[in-house]
Amino acid sequence: MKKILLVIQREYLVRVRKKSFLLTTIGVPILIIAFYAIMIAIGASGGPEKNKIAVIDQARLLSTNLEKSKSDASEYVFITDQPVDSLKLNYRKLGYDYFLYIPPIDITQKVNNIQLYSKSTVSISQKSKIEKAINNAIELRRLQSANITREQYRSIKSDVSIENITGKEQKKGVAVVATFVAFGCGMLIYVIMLIYGTMVMRGVMEEKINRIAEVMVSSVKPFQLMMGKIIGIGAVGLTQFAIWIILMAAIGFVLPFPSVDPGMMAQGGQAPGIAESTSKLALIGAGLKTLPWGLIIFCFIFYFIGGYLLYASLFAAIGSVVSDDQNEAQAMVFPIMMPIVLGFVIMTKAIAEPNSSLAIFGSIFPLTSPVVMMGRIMYDVPVSELILSMVLLILCFLFFGWLTAKIYRTGILLYGKKVTWKEMMRWAFRNN
Repeated sequence: MKKILLVIQREYLVRVRKKSFLLTTIGVPILIIAFYAIMIAIGASGGPEKNKIAVIDQARLLSTNLEKSKSDASEYVFITDQPVDSLKLNYRKLGYDYFLYIPPIDITQKVNNIQLYSKSTVSISQKSKIEKAINNAIELRRLQSANITREQYRSIKSDVSIENITGKEQKKGVAVVATFVAFGCGMLIYVIMLIYGTMVMRGVMEEKINRIAEVMVSSVKPFQLMMGKIIGIGAVGLTQFAIWIILMAAIGFVLPFPSVDPGMMAQGGQAPGIAESTSKLALIGAGLKTLPWGLIIFCFIFYFIGGYLLYASLFAAIGSVVSDDQNEAQAMVFPIMMPIVLGFVIMTKAIAEPNSSLAIFGSIFPLTSPVVMMGRIMYDVPVSELILSMVLLILCFLFFGWLTAKIYRTGILLYGKKVTWKEMMRWAFRNN
């Protein structure tokens, strides 16, 4: 045990003392905050796209019933003194961005012969705005033919919004917030296993290429060397995440989510954009308060450690059998990465349908559970499934740790030979 601690200490201190560790640990939270600040600034800047659209409306659809969406700043100019064929060719010269042609139509049938002419492909946003204006006009024409006013239709139409009350405290849950946190936790575990697992593999490869492993094996058993390297690099990852959590908590303390003042919201007509942004931030803050943070943090740490140890042992075994041939390393590591990627794919399904059979299987199967379970943890996972998932992950790590240690013991001192998976399995299951 003492020798393992010495290897852990060496691996940890060597990496923590690097400038890249400091830059990454401090820089990543700053970059994330800057990225979201830029996104907010871009979203708040500017305004809706303003286009000038020439319209020949032979059906008298938009000319009498034009009802645009709030985000549609386009100017619709109705033209009656020019032929359609001429305007198709000359609308750009006349100063129009688009030409919309509405032929005579039967509103009782499906309408599919309206044409929009443009110099290049129209953006999805602009096309959607024009389609919405036309659909509103057709709906209004159909209501008029049925002697129903728009106000009567709006009074009949239902737009129900359900409040989600969660937990014994009966707090309002916010589905979007829970989904975002679930996806973020699963994504972090996914990235951790890939980045730090690959780091272990490269560290083993470097020591093998530089013949450092030969010197260390003379004093330390191969299993002790492998476990020390895995735990040491994992400790570096935990240190980074601890610093990130502290930094994020400090930023959250300095910049807390605003609360909603009813009086201020009532006067929000002067600045509707600010009032809407404040309401959304307050909703996010309320949603975050309803999440089971104790369970989330515990499971994140457990699945971080369990998933990392499981895959790091596999990556270490791969690093021990390859030399300086990067193509060989990529070919060998591909089967190990497939379950990680599969876990990420299942997690996206588990977030949408947390109680589906695929989600339950993915959260229990040890090779995918570190990612998938973090996607389900927001949605009241049964305790029996959570315990089973954790037990299987521990047993799987112990099995693969024993298996990969036998491969590592032989591979770390083997040079000049291309190793196959069949040969690795033979090393793993031989008696001595």
